[in-house]
Amino acid sequence: MSARHIAVIGAGAWGIALACAQARAGAQVSLWMRRPIPAPDFDRTRTLPRLPDIELPPLVTLTNSFPAEADLTLLTVPLQSLRDISARLPGASPLIACCKGVETATGALPLQILAETQPGRAAAMLSGPNFAVEIARDLPAAATIAAPDLDEARAYCAGLATPSFRLYASDDPIGVQTGAAAKNVIAIGAGIAIGAELGENARAALITRGGVEIARLAEAMGGRAATIAGLSGMGDLILTCTGPGSRNFSLGLALGRGETLEEILSRRTTVAEGVATAPALLALARRHGVAMPIVETVTRLLAGSVDAKRARALLLDRPPTTE
Repeated sequence: MSARHIAVIGAGAWGIALACAQARAGAQVSLWMRRPIPAPDFDRTRTLPRLPDIELPPLVTLTNSFPAEADLTLLTVPLQSLRDISARLPGASPLIACCKGVETATGALPLQILAETQPGRAAAMLSGPNFAVEIARDLPAAATIAAPDLDEARAYCAGLATPSFRLYASDDPIGVQTGAAAKNVIAIGAGIAIGAELGENARAALITRGGVEIARLAEAMGGRAATIAGLSGMGDLILTCTGPGSRNFSLGLALGRGETLEEILSRRTTVAEGVATAPALLALARRHGVAMPIVETVTRLLAGSVDAKRARALLLDRPPTTE
């Protein structure tokens, strides 16, 4: 596939980054934004609020209308908005979900939502250890695109790969989506551990055991544990749990230092998907009979039913087991 026109739905940081990457590779990009286009400021600076230091390439066109035709459509809206927005998309271009999480009302993953809102339309999932600002700056990165058919996933990779953005094909969309959703919850826990001064050993243990929990859930849902060892699993988990630019880690860091969730969210304009995903992910795990003690503890912390000290005891005082 040689994609010439890419539609990017959502002008947040991730949408801006992917629009920049595709335009630099020569694609004509339509970048849809919900809010009115900030003219004439945009005409002068070609920058948007979510990444104010990034100038959009000339091949990126801002629009408030959903593009009717495109070679590929990338969905970068928050997961909780995906159902409403995807249901209104015209055209028949393949849809690439670039959002991570579990829908709170239904427990659905991104591709399950798209199967309901756009039945019969080709769809795939893009995920990996990617901070938006680095993609926007053309720094090297890699990600996975997963579709039920491996040849289909390879075609999407060929259409979206750039010299700086290396893409790997997968035929395990369940595993890729599970890793993408769960890593945000584990990252909140990692932030709490550092904020509460529990140490780097605690963070390393959370990352590792969190990966085990994610792999178990992926398998129970029909995915592969091996996928969680890859870019969309452990790669994304490591970045999100250690990178200072991680919204979910920084939220956990503030919680660990004693701030309330309400205080943290009141001063943020960006979405930390792990907050909404945690209870939905826990419900999904229980539905599939999978124990996820780290996810459960983080969920209770976010709900305010336990504090960091009690959470530490809940995780460390469990009976010994095997690895």
